[in-house]
Amino acid sequence: MTNAPSRHQALQLFKEYNKSESLYRHGLAVEAVMRHFARKYDEDEDKWGIIGLVHDLDYEMYPDEHCHKTEAILKEADWSEEYIRAVMSHGWGICTDVEPLETMEKVLYACDELTGLVTTAVLVRPDKSIHSLTVKSVKKRWKDKRFAAKVDRSIIARGAEMLDIPVEELIEETIKGMQTIAVSLGLDGIESN
Repeated sequence: MTNAPSRHQALQLFKEYNKSESLYRHGLAVEAVMRHFARKYDEDEDKWGIIGLVHDLDYEMYPDEHCHKTEAILKEADWSEEYIRAVMSHGWGICTDVEPLETMEKVLYACDELTGLVTTAVLVRPDKSIHSLTVKSVKKRWKDKRFAAKVDRSIIARGAEMLDIPVEELIEETIKGMQTIAVSLGLDGIESN
């Protein structure tokens, strides 16, 4: 594909392979955070967002082939190598050996797990609103290894280190990115749930 996929094409492809509402919301969350960071770094917001949206494309149908099946699907759809490599890099050290090198790849690697921690931190709040969530609150939850136990904090910390920013800043920017689509994520407060 000489030109980049549109968001519509990316979303259609995602929905072809995923029916889970939670996985869809996770894709939207990572997309929003990627778009937020693209604006922050003055990069291509659409490209970053699309990569965030499809990063877990194969996870529901092919969890044992995570990332690798996405690589095959995106190659078949004629996506550019840059997009494919970025998606592959979020599984570095987990299910791929594709190290995040570009800033876009590092952000994806860093924020993927963190969106899960932030989402869980919002859902246990009395108001269930990401708009009142603070970095301090997330850091408090971070220390409790039983809270969102499946979230690998070491990946988040390594990602922040790759980006040369404190974990607190990564958390703050992730919250800001997710706040932009709070309604779509179901994280805009008790009235919507």
